[in-house]
Amino acid sequence: MMKLFEKILIATDGSEKNKSAVEEAVKIARACGSTIYAIYVMDESLMKSAIEVPISENLYRRIRDEGEKAVNWVKETAQGVNLETFILSGRPAHVITEFAEQKKVDLIIVGTQGKSGIERFLLGSVADEVIRTAVCPVLTIRSRK
Repeated sequence: MMKLFEKILIATDGSEKNKSAVEEAVKIARACGSTIYAIYVMDESLMKSAIEVPISENLYRRIRDEGEKAVNWVKETAQGVNLETFILSGRPAHVITEFAEQKKVDLIIVGTQGKSGIERFLLGSVADEVIRTAVCPVLTIRSRK
């Protein structure tokens, strides 16, 4: 019998607001017996602006540490679930959808902060872009906080 979701991708940014999405993703993965790919994407635009600055190595290390913390939190939350973690860099939405295609993911789960109106229009959102460009279903989890 085929599993409902064989492979689930959780995109995490390590924020408090993202924890609801991670928790829901883990529940779904447990219920479906899925493999989870947890990814943290170091935003290329932050990295590029830091390259000209002498402290860029330090900033890179800090962003990478944030990524480590984020995926380690997923590891703690997902104990007992088949899990692989990745820290990647690039444009977050693009990296998420490309990774999902390469790994033949069945479901992408991303958190959303529930912005609306002008704020959403001005800021755009990684979740919005993932929804528009992914080739598999995308589940957005709105933060409870």
